[in-house]
Amino acid sequence: MTTPRRFHRLRDVLGRRQPDLTVLLENVDVPRNLAAILRSCDAVGVLEAHAVWPRGRLKISRPASGGNRRWVPVRKHRTLAGAIAHLRESGLRLLAAHPFPGAVPYREIDLTLPTAILLGNEDTGVTDEALAAVDGRVIIPMSGMGTSLNVSVAAALILFEAQRQRLAAGLYDRPRLDPEIYRTTLFEWAYPRMAALCRRRGVPYPPLGEDGEILGPVPR
Repeated sequence: MTTPRRFHRLRDVLGRRQPDLTVLLENVDVPRNLAAILRSCDAVGVLEAHAVWPRGRLKISRPASGGNRRWVPVRKHRTLAGAIAHLRESGLRLLAAHPFPGAVPYREIDLTLPTAILLGNEDTGVTDEALAAVDGRVIIPMSGMGTSLNVSVAAALILFEAQRQRLAAGLYDRPRLDPEIYRTTLFEWAYPRMAALCRRRGVPYPPLGEDGEILGPVPR
């Protein structure tokens, strides 16, 4: 049961979601890395993550995710071209996080703009196909002997820099989601089983009151 206190917390969190900030994971296949990236996504207000995954189900470590799989869904794309087309249609530019000559340090990029951060496979990084298709390349400056970080650490650093910039720009001060997306997502967060039942029955979600009480008829 959703209490008024929990409902208001859900509403406050949803009100800070950033519809124009996301990640695109290109064949990131270590479950703990996937989970850790989703955890960072939730922390900075990403609404939905994306993954290029031509195989079966994504395997996400439950302990490492901290339960955040529920709050940050992952949209799976069979091909890189399909993923990029979808994100571009949504008005997002794509920035590849890759240690490449000429890449711009991530703190020097304006991350208040609509952005998808592309992160590559743990062993091979971002593919040549992806590098040729993105709008820009960013790098995390390194002072040691290593040339790269774990993909989940790299994602966290860039995402929290985006949060820092967006906080300064006031982008967390008011809800930025489309009102219908806000309404449906809030209902799904507050009443996941009821939402699933409504979808199976093909009926709209009932409206909610100020404290999260269901105001309309409930499907049986």
